[in-house]
Amino acid sequence: QVQLVESGGGSVQAGGSLRVSCAASGLSVSQYSMAWFRQAPGKEREVVAQIYLSGTIIVADSVKGRFTISKDNAKNTLTLQMNGLKPDDTAMYYCAAGWSLRTKKYNYWGQGTQVTVSS
Repeated sequence: QVQLVESGGGSVQAGGSLRVSCAASGLSVSQYSMAWFRQAPGKEREVVAQIYLSGTIIVADSVKGRFTISKDNAKNTLTLQMNGLKPDDTAMYYCAAGWSLRTKKYNYWGQGTQVTVSS
């Protein structure tokens, strides 16, 4: 059974940093494309960053230069380092794994961790 468990969210002032992590069980992060998504109240879920099996990394323009996605294969975790946080970054952050070419969706999702940035 696959489980993705996010941690590391919290409250921070604008300009600060946070690191959110996603601990995976039931799959090896080294063998899956993975991503971070976020959803703010009243808004649609949006992709923040993706890391593909090929090693290609795609980061949303809104966070480019501020957020870094990475995998730790030894710890079987996915991490999102967030620097220069802005109030607009306030959202629930979700980890996802296993991109399906057929459905064009990720197969596995975590429960999310809240990030709140105050001005």
